[in-house]
Amino acid sequence: MSQGIVSIAYIGATIMFILALGGLSNPETSRRGNLYGILGMTMALLATIIGIVSDHYIILFGGLLIGGSIGMVLARKVAMTQMPELVAILHSLVGLAAVLVGFANFLDHGNVLSGIDKTIHDVETYLGILIGALTFSGSVIAFLKLSARISGKPLILPGKHWLNLTLLIGAVLLAFSFVNGSAHGGGTLALVLMTIISLGFGVHMVMAIGGADMPVVVSMLNSYSGWAAAATGFMLNNDLLIVVGALVGSSGAILSYIMCRAMNRRFLSVIAGGFGTSGGETAAGAEGEEGEIIAVEAVEVAEMLLDSKEIMIIPGYGMAVAQAQHIVNDITRKLRDKKINVRFGIHPVAGRMPGHMNVLLAEAKVPYDIVFELDEINGDFPDVDVSIVIGANDIVNPAAQEVPNSPIAGMPVLECWKGKTTIVLKRSMATGYAGVSNPLFYKENTRMLFGDAKESLSEVLKNLG
Repeated sequence: MSQGIVSIAYIGATIMFILALGGLSNPETSRRGNLYGILGMTMALLATIIGIVSDHYIILFGGLLIGGSIGMVLARKVAMTQMPELVAILHSLVGLAAVLVGFANFLDHGNVLSGIDKTIHDVETYLGILIGALTFSGSVIAFLKLSARISGKPLILPGKHWLNLTLLIGAVLLAFSFVNGSAHGGGTLALVLMTIISLGFGVHMVMAIGGADMPVVVSMLNSYSGWAAAATGFMLNNDLLIVVGALVGSSGAILSYIMCRAMNRRFLSVIAGGFGTSGGETAAGAEGEEGEIIAVEAVEVAEMLLDSKEIMIIPGYGMAVAQAQHIVNDITRKLRDKKINVRFGIHPVAGRMPGHMNVLLAEAKVPYDIVFELDEINGDFPDVDVSIVIGANDIVNPAAQEVPNSPIAGMPVLECWKGKTTIVLKRSMATGYAGVSNPLFYKENTRMLFGDAKESLSEVLKNLG
């Protein structure tokens, strides 16, 4: 295959990736976006294998077979509730690939360069390994947090900002040492030390971020993985990898910015330490008195729903854990058949990754036109008869507005307590992922339906008639 045909194939693949990003920006076009992405990747792989690779085909196809098989098994076995940790661990693989390619590129003695070309090549290699190592270790910690293998609470070390600054200065100094050493046939020690520093920085950065900010962390690591891929493209002199990495990196950065703005947070403050870092739990009232809860049964909930005209459903991670999205859709259809207006309110950080709730609702075939974002729906709660909170905590916590010293103070939340009645489905009175207790549970117009969300909603469905 001539270089011209390869270039045309790469341009076509780039167009497919851009169309994929456009399609994935909306639930209604997400399937089409996925198809564009698959087509683009197929074109890129075929063009690379046929037009660029000239040797070691057995190793290449062996890698494709192993990687493809693992991907297919994961796609079939991983439940929707496990998608956040799957995304995190896949990001780590991109970072690890950048590190391995960087070292292979550095150790390639057949690549003879000199002068400014040598310096540029060394800088590309250094940055690629730095970003890749940070992405790898940070994504592994995010995976461990999201999968509950380690605590989701932030780890705050004494003088952590000074530690971060020291690591940054060390990485910069090692960059000069590496470039200078590489010019004289060395630089290996500086590169290894920088890799260790980057791995440590990635661990410390994500460990210090609080639970409520984990969706931002996932999108941030997505951005890092894109820049790691772009750096790999520079090292391999592959234009398509550079473009695709830049697309992923920039889109991830934009998503992180949008989510931070929706949460009334600054990106740097998330990196410095997320929600929940102050360590204390929030009391329900200013005097620390929680009050009493009012528990209800499924039969009572069904009666309240049937007597309503306006219903708002607020899904959270508890819905994902219980896999209750299909029951939620069945209830929604039955209520809408009875001419009751049902809508969904989605918080930007509901779940464990951006768009987690939207994906679950789309999987259950909930109509897209009744799913609304926080800023679209928050002003409507005074007219809502019943709000149903399914396994959510932090995103409906009035402490964000009512308790100035709360760890989540200032975070926009869904103001369901302003409606006539709020029904909260929870297994227990445990705090949410940010470790902050919720005054909503003790308000006069709140009713608690305890138990597994799927089982509780199944009982509600039976009693809807």
